[in-house]
Amino acid sequence: MQAALAGYGLGLSLILAIGAQNAFVLRQGLLRRHVLAVVLTCAVSDAVLIVAGVAGMGRLSEAWPWFGPAMRLGGAAFLLWYGGRALLSAWRGGAAMDAGTAAQSLAAALGTCLALTWLNPHVYLDTVVLLGAVSAQYDSRAAFAAGAVTASFSFFFALGYGARALAPLFARPGAWRLLDLVVGLTMWAIAMSLLLG
Repeated sequence: MQAALAGYGLGLSLILAIGAQNAFVLRQGLLRRHVLAVVLTCAVSDAVLIVAGVAGMGRLSEAWPWFGPAMRLGGAAFLLWYGGRALLSAWRGGAAMDAGTAAQSLAAALGTCLALTWLNPHVYLDTVVLLGAVSAQYDSRAAFAAGAVTASFSFFFALGYGARALAPLFARPGAWRLLDLVVGLTMWAIAMSLLLG
């Protein structure tokens, strides 16, 4: 039980910070578009990475030295593009982005979600490397992994479906414009941190 609680606590603390993936889940939750598919995609992706880390896949970067830099550049490029879209929407007005995202197909939403998840090197550092390393301290690594996976599922479901409580605030286009601005600047800041090492 101690290992599971430790896994839950660490897993939750690692995904609480606002980032590309969380901002996208929040947006989908506010729009009530493809919420179940998006939160499941995020949580299952996290689960795969957590299990890989706990199973010892953290040595991937040692085996393939090019993997880390390639992921960093690919992730930065995607975040610059996605952040640019959000900033353009903020400049045009919140209602423009609202309409564009609302019309997004399930395939497009899942494609964006997968890119924000799997092209983000921080996801690998947090889930595969850090959680994998910390899990080695516990006798029951499986319980630690189960706790971290549970944290991921509970967080993404709470974020996706809890966003509905913020819907009255986002009934105004100005709120969407502010959200787009914050998301765009966050994406560009993360991209810059990836490019600068």
